[in-house]
Amino acid sequence: MPAKASRAAFGEALLDLGARDDRIVTLDADLSKSTMTLKFAKTYPGRAFNLGIAESNMIGVGAGLALTGRIPFTCSFACFIVGRFETIRISVAYTNANVKLVGTHAGIAIGEDGYSQMGLEDVACIRALPNIGIIQPADELETKQVIAFAVEHQGPLYLRLTRQNLEPVCPPDYRFQYGRWLLLRRGHDVTLIGSGGPMFNCLEAAKLLEVDGISAEVINAACIKPLDEELLLQSAGRTGHIVTVEDHSVAGGLGGAVAEALGDVLPTPLKRLGVQGFGESGDAKALYAKHGLDPAGIAASVRKFLNR
Repeated sequence: MPAKASRAAFGEALLDLGARDDRIVTLDADLSKSTMTLKFAKTYPGRAFNLGIAESNMIGVGAGLALTGRIPFTCSFACFIVGRFETIRISVAYTNANVKLVGTHAGIAIGEDGYSQMGLEDVACIRALPNIGIIQPADELETKQVIAFAVEHQGPLYLRLTRQNLEPVCPPDYRFQYGRWLLLRRGHDVTLIGSGGPMFNCLEAAKLLEVDGISAEVINAACIKPLDEELLLQSAGRTGHIVTVEDHSVAGGLGGAVAEALGDVLPTPLKRLGVQGFGESGDAKALYAKHGLDPAGIAASVRKFLNR
């Protein structure tokens, strides 16, 4: 499979699933070209709603549609949709409405658009709410399986998708399971737990570390809530060192969730890699390098963490 943005894979999956299930509807806030729901809207105009630049209203309408038996995919940039936290809190989480919140353009890898368009605190916000699961697929194959799962899953979900293309990381026979992680590479010195955008970079970092005699286990944590505590504890027991890697603020994201889980059960040395401070405008690859989320940066952080 060639590299493909998870937002593009989402758009394709939605079109395919929409042909088989007329309960599926889309809601957009004037960004259907960017969220990749435009083809769905053109194919099924009676099941696609553009609410204009009014995200709170869009989420409320989505909750209403969910409570009448539809399956709404309510879409915008991650920062804009989760920025309407109060509406999500009451209309979606509190009512347990079957709304699929889709946040595209996650993280600093959206590049030149800069901080005002970057979802960097979205996972932290949604993690604080009961009822809403959080899934961040790592490639095209996983994204399409996640969207199919979302249609069948009863209850609200937050799906975090990328603007940038993602290199394939999952094996061809992979099957997504909610609350389960995927062990991509075995190791015994350190565990790299990645999610979404930087996942491929974790695998590349493991190759760099291998040259230095460091054996890195690599896990794809597509499911940020609920965590796969079973695999987390197994891996922590094997390697004794955990490094989380995410295109999100270091506060409250995947790293925070892992820290909380380990702190409760198996305290383990942990290094959290993510975005420090605010994002900024720039080339996506250069921003990953600046924030230590490229292969070289991840490998350097691991060496320092292990004192190697």
